[in-house]
Amino acid sequence: MDAFRIQKEKTLYEKLAILADAAKYDVACTSSGTRRRGDGTGIGNCEQAGICHSFTPDGRCVSLLKILFTNECIFDCKYCINRASNDVERTAFTPDEVCRLTIEFYRRNYIEGLFLSSGVLKSPDYTMRLIYETLCRLRTRYRFQGYIHVKAIPGASQDLIRMTGFLADRMSINLELPTAESLHRLAPHKSRKSILSPMRYVQEQRKENSRELSLYHHAPQFVPAGQSTQMIIGATPESDYQIVRVAESLYRKFDLKRVFYSAFVHVNDDSALPARSDYGPPLLREHRLYQADWLLRYYHFSADELLSEERPNFNLVLDPKCDWALRHLECFPVEVNQADYETLLRVPGIGYTSARRIVRARRTGILDFPDLKKMGVVLKWALYFLTCRGKMMYPVRMNEDFILRNLLDPREKLPKGLGEISYRQLSLFDDKQIEEVKR
Repeated sequence: MDAFRIQKEKTLYEKLAILADAAKYDVACTSSGTRRRGDGTGIGNCEQAGICHSFTPDGRCVSLLKILFTNECIFDCKYCINRASNDVERTAFTPDEVCRLTIEFYRRNYIEGLFLSSGVLKSPDYTMRLIYETLCRLRTRYRFQGYIHVKAIPGASQDLIRMTGFLADRMSINLELPTAESLHRLAPHKSRKSILSPMRYVQEQRKENSRELSLYHHAPQFVPAGQSTQMIIGATPESDYQIVRVAESLYRKFDLKRVFYSAFVHVNDDSALPARSDYGPPLLREHRLYQADWLLRYYHFSADELLSEERPNFNLVLDPKCDWALRHLECFPVEVNQADYETLLRVPGIGYTSARRIVRARRTGILDFPDLKKMGVVLKWALYFLTCRGKMMYPVRMNEDFILRNLLDPREKLPKGLGEISYRQLSLFDDKQIEEVKR
């Protein structure tokens, strides 16, 4: 540990302040995704609904201890605050310090798990070994059986990733940027191969582990909550269509549990980065991508249905599902008592839970609009696209502009400069005066 580029010796509290703040750009707001319980010999357990991440205004993580092992890094990624060429205060934990923090925070009921990422110290293998030693001590010496999400270091050996994977619940390898060209331009020390190779390895190990568990139920589990990745949005010129297609490909080829989208935060001055914006990170764009991601994973949509080369970016005033419905009015209205499950999923205002309730309930009777409301259907949206017993809730003209005007709440704060509302595709790059819209 003597090779760290540290300005002065720091207390554990000072290290925590630096490395917790440095970890805020790693996105991991997700449930644990696993039901692994403790065996009674240690502390903590990992229930599927047990990990809920909430952040206070001053950056503290309420439920998950989210830290970097070190903010020292040999890479010089242009978008990263911890890039090698930046003059920032550097520090690092020791494995025992991470263990002590996790256990003490858990005992005080501040957290239920650990999210551990890191800069790259000396080399990927050197850093990955430190992370492995940390998790090994936490699981064995400290008997911690709670949730652990760990970031794998691109370029680290498969043996180290494998050993770490048997100690973690979820593992993620950040894609960083949507395309290889963008990665080469902003993170020249990284390559697409060094990122996708460990991602493929984790996928293969999970499949092999699944076969072992089918034969030996007490075999150790390898990354039981699956793997995820993260893309930075807005640092490079890719369209929403390109980004969604990349995400779709990752889900299909690597069995990812989640793709996280992180709005680009301007922390460095570099000619390769976009100019600073008066309106901050592109949070509305990030929000639309998360909505589209949900449609890919749970609503049987494809990227080519949501966007195209002719319409490469999401609508600013409507969520992707409603936007799709307005562009395909020939598919509506659908009869709620006859439509199949997949068709119901495409109706704005109907989620996958309410769609299942509808399919179950209509086996025993004919449904009407009051019944749909009780099942959780958002009739404010759905009434324009549904019929019950062959009738709509109100007389509706199946016209794009008419439905759009009625869907939008007149009290809603729309993007500045939007002007007269009409149904047309809006580009995220046409208007530089976009403000965040809160639905």
